[in-house]
Amino acid sequence: MKTNLYTHKKRWKWALAVVAMLVIAASLWYTNRLVKSIAEQETRQVKMWAAAMEQHAMMMKSTEEFFNKVSEQEQLRVDLLANAYRRLIDISSNENTAVYLDIIQNNISIPLVLTDGKDNILSFNNLPPEQEGKKVFDAEMKEAYSKFPPIKIDPGYGIVQWLYYNESLNYTELKAVLEAMIDHFMEEITLNSVGAPVIITNEDQSQILGFGNLDSIMMRDTAYVQRQLAIMADENDPLQIEFMNTGKATIFYRTSDLVEQMRYYPMIQFFVFALFLLIAYLLFSYARRSEQNQVWAGMAKETAHQLGTPLSSLMGWIELLKMQEEPFVGTHEMEKDIERLQIVADRFSKIGSVPVLEPTDINYLIRDTMDYLQKRFSNKFEFEINLPEGELIMPLIPSLFRWVLENLTKNAVDAMGDKGKITLDLIDDGDHIHLDLSDTGKGIPKSQIKMVFNPGYTSKKRGWGLGLSLAKRIIEDYHKGKIFVKSSAVGEGTTFRITLKK
Repeated sequence: MKTNLYTHKKRWKWALAVVAMLVIAASLWYTNRLVKSIAEQETRQVKMWAAAMEQHAMMMKSTEEFFNKVSEQEQLRVDLLANAYRRLIDISSNENTAVYLDIIQNNISIPLVLTDGKDNILSFNNLPPEQEGKKVFDAEMKEAYSKFPPIKIDPGYGIVQWLYYNESLNYTELKAVLEAMIDHFMEEITLNSVGAPVIITNEDQSQILGFGNLDSIMMRDTAYVQRQLAIMADENDPLQIEFMNTGKATIFYRTSDLVEQMRYYPMIQFFVFALFLLIAYLLFSYARRSEQNQVWAGMAKETAHQLGTPLSSLMGWIELLKMQEEPFVGTHEMEKDIERLQIVADRFSKIGSVPVLEPTDINYLIRDTMDYLQKRFSNKFEFEINLPEGELIMPLIPSLFRWVLENLTKNAVDAMGDKGKITLDLIDDGDHIHLDLSDTGKGIPKSQIKMVFNPGYTSKKRGWGLGLSLAKRIIEDYHKGKIFVKSSAVGEGTTFRITLKK
């Protein structure tokens, strides 16, 4: 049976579909496994980074504690120098001033500036390079020397002088180094966060201490920050570390954006691949249909051309038979068959041509065609034709529409075998007409219903399987209608439906 061609084709389609699904499943499984492995590696790296940061923070904490002790010593030195000046200026004191002079003369690091009442600089000592050479104690210098109150010097005679002093240059440099170390540490936290988005908060999460691999502009939005913290806490348990003088710090983190993109990569790849296959399939199908149409049209026109010559000869022989004294008894029937052959040739000549629809009474066309067919089949086949009364004008190509009716009827007769019933119902719903042709034959299996209109499909031992394919082309391509199997049951029969727009 020629149906094996389409059965094998269907099996190949299912086999290819199963292989494609296996390939997609394998790709998804492998990618998900790879993504999971990368995510686990990121988690380990974040924990290692957090441990390293904690060690670094402990070192910074020790440095800060050492600096605080240095700061206490510095404060004592500054206070000692200031008291020495106060004692030395107090001319009413009977104390020995040699000790205070020693303290003052041994000062080689604490900046001192002596000004008059009009902020003119009278003398200075241990100034930083950017302040040396200034003649006036301006607002900028006053700001720099504002930590300690100036010492008032009143030697008498209406002259008042002011002695300004500040932390030592060594202490100032050490403090700048520590601040730079702290800033560098914070930058290191954000820059070395192993590519994963990270947010570091204090223990109660009321303050952001640092973040990495997140949009700095978006991090100004409190709602965005809280949303990111919730996402990170849901994905990974936060880490806690000792963080300098702020106590404990909490590190929130999640997988990097690259890992997230990799999760969706197989799906994107699948959809792109499917889209490519769909476009390729549509293009190849269109090319194949165009080629088939050209073959159909060429074959049909060549058949019509080949039929033309013997038809002309037969018509001449019939005229000779009519001229005999005793006309041949079968001449009339021969004329009918020749007319039928002419109709067939006309049908073939119209395949592939530009369709010209004519206003046609479809009721008359159906009745005339079915009457002709009924006379050529056995009396064991019963025909029931149900048509609405009156004329029903439709735009049709009469010769081709008759061909469709003939093909459907012949298929129905072949399906029924020796006897059966053919029922034809025409239904007018106002906008469309529906033509149902039913038989009581062997029916079509559900697995083959979609293949009945394919060229070459046939359940007969002899036949080309072109009738239903031609009927589909005539209805859909020329009449812009639809033809399909309305219903079918094995052992009970089949109903074909033609739908045309009025």
